[in-house]
Order: sequence, then C-alpha cells, then structure tokens
Amino acid sequence: DLQLAERELTPKTVRNAISGAKNALIGPEQFAETADSFRAQKIASVFAEYQTRLKAANALDFDDLIGEPLRLFAEHPEALRWFTERFQYVLVDEYQDTNAAQAKLIQQLASGSRNLCVVGDDDQSIYGWRGADVTNILDFEKAYPDAKVVRLEQNYRSTGNILAAANAVVKNNASRKEKALWTERGTGDLLSLTVAWDEDDEARRVVATVTDEVNRLGTPLAGIACLYRTNAQSRALETAFRNAAIPYELVGGTAFYQRREVKDLLAYLRLLVNEQD
Repeated sequence: DLQLAERELTPKTVRNAISGAKNALIGPEQFAETADSFRAQKIASVFAEYQTRLKAANALDFDDLIGEPLRLFAEHPEALRWFTERFQYVLVDEYQDTNAAQAKLIQQLASGSRNLCVVGDDDQSIYGWRGADVTNILDFEKAYPDAKVVRLEQNYRSTGNILAAANAVVKNNASRKEKALWTERGTGDLLSLTVAWDEDDEARRVVATVTDEVNRLGTPLAGIACLYRTNAQSRALETAFRNAAIPYELVGGTAFYQRREVKDLLAYLRLLVNEQD
C-alpha cells in the first residue's frame, strides 16, 4: 500500500528492523526521528503503518508480548504492583541471551520481592544477531549489587580434553566472567580437527569414518550415531550414506528423501525415465 519496491526493500528486511527496534524498546516515532538514511526512513513509514494496523485489528506481534506489558507498567503503576505481588520468585534460564526488553521486564517483575534468580553462561551467548545483549549477564552484579553469585564449574557431560579445548577457545573472548571448568570423567580421547571444503566433503569424511569403525574395529552400525546441528545438514549426510549403501535411521525428524516435495519430484523423474511407471 505504501508503493515500495520489494527489489529495494524486502518484507523480511523490514520485519527484522522492526523486531530489532521493538527489542530495544524503540517505538515508531523514535525510530523515525533517528532514521538517518533513505532506507531507514522507508522502514519507519512501514513501522508506523504496521503499528496502526495492529491496533486496528486488536492484535499484537511476538515482540509486543513483552513491549506492551512494559508500556502497561509505565502507564499504570498499579498493574505493575499487582504482578510484583503475584510473583514472589522470578527465575530465568539462559540469561546470557536476553535482550533489552526482556531484561527490563525481568527487572520490573522482580522489583517488589527482589527474589530474582538467573542462570546463564556468558561464554554461550549465541543470539546477538537476534538482539540478545550479553552485557545483561556481564553487568548483573552492577544492576543487582546484593546478588549472590554461585559458579557452577563442574561439567558432567564432557571429558577433560573437551573442556581443555573449550577453555582454550573461550578464554580469548574480550569480555567474560572467569571460570575454571572441570570434570570427574577423566581425560578422554584426544580431539581431532577436520577441515572440509563443503557439506558434501564433510559428509564423505563422516561416511569414511563410519566405514573404518565397522571394517577395522567391528563396530555394529547400530552402535554408531552421527550428530548434526541443523536439519538442513541431513541432506548431504543422507546422500553420502545412500551412495555408500549404508543403512541409516533418522531420529527426531523427517528424512530428506521422505519429505513430500522430494518424493513428488522423484516420482516425476521416475516417470520421465519410465513412462510405464
């Protein structure tokens, strides 16, 4: 409706900009005042109209679920008082990944009883691209001078070599809380670093490792698990295992070749090869 060209400004770009502003507690008016480029000014015009349409529809978006309660508390202190009396204890997990709006909401909810407990690890802050601010946990004692800090340094999952490698990496972070991780699980196997050209090369190396485990050590296939971080990685791994004629079972998701769109495409390809299929 604002006659903007999607070639120059995609809906995804605008959505991310609006979301970032809301997470930083910046409204459309303030956003427009600080818009210092033609692109930012166009986003500001969408932002203002977007909020108007939300209000007309009596609707909230995901970021409003925190922003609007904060506005409610600012405009109606009695509402904040009701919530602080209702929630005597506030517990927050993964505190290192909170953004400005979340940190303020937490602070307000705990402002009555001041019974606030947060758990987090600044070395594991990974959502900066989504507005998370690691300084929330780094400066926690400044914001709450009477806080008691308990360092949970024993690791129950990893072996000594894994912790040593992790410590060697994270100690280079510019700002961090010092901690000395330790485990009772022993030193464990040495770590190996493998550099692959791309996901297909990586998958071939995984298959070669599995084949070596089976042929040289006699490890049953059922005793081998291949872990990957994102669902998108399964395609390369599944293709490599199929090419090597190694049977596999995908746990916790839909196998790439069992996805509806992939099965449809393969059906079309089979028909091209054999019209009698």
